[in-house]
Amino acid sequence: MAIVRWDPFRELDDLQRRFESYFGTQPLARSEWQPAVDIVETPESFNIHAELPDVKKDDVKLTLNNGVLMMSGERKQEKEEKGKKFHRVERSFGRFERSFTLPGAIDDKKISATYANGVLSIMVPKAPASPPASHEIKIG
Repeated sequence: MAIVRWDPFRELDDLQRRFESYFGTQPLARSEWQPAVDIVETPESFNIHAELPDVKKDDVKLTLNNGVLMMSGERKQEKEEKGKKFHRVERSFGRFERSFTLPGAIDDKKISATYANGVLSIMVPKAPASPPASHEIKIG
């Protein structure tokens, strides 16, 4: 009897292939790396800080769609040039994507973002709380 090496991901890959053939979809896109993010809530806003070292401001895109804030971009890898030899490369490069579902009580028209020293700071202001309306309810 032959010994067969068990691959725990083989079944997942098979399931994904069957899903793709049934629904006619492309393989799921995966980010090559994900930036570290801090999310802080204050009484006035939600503040998101993302570490994006070696990423240019023009290589980052922010979009808001149906209450989901999407941050995407790319960190480009330095090319080996004549006279340069890399001995170790530990940093991740390539495309990244992060999404955040925002609570309903935000003022989406006043979202702002700044980028300095490799940190993207996004300020999502909360919508002003409106006092509950008071009116008489007629009994029918």
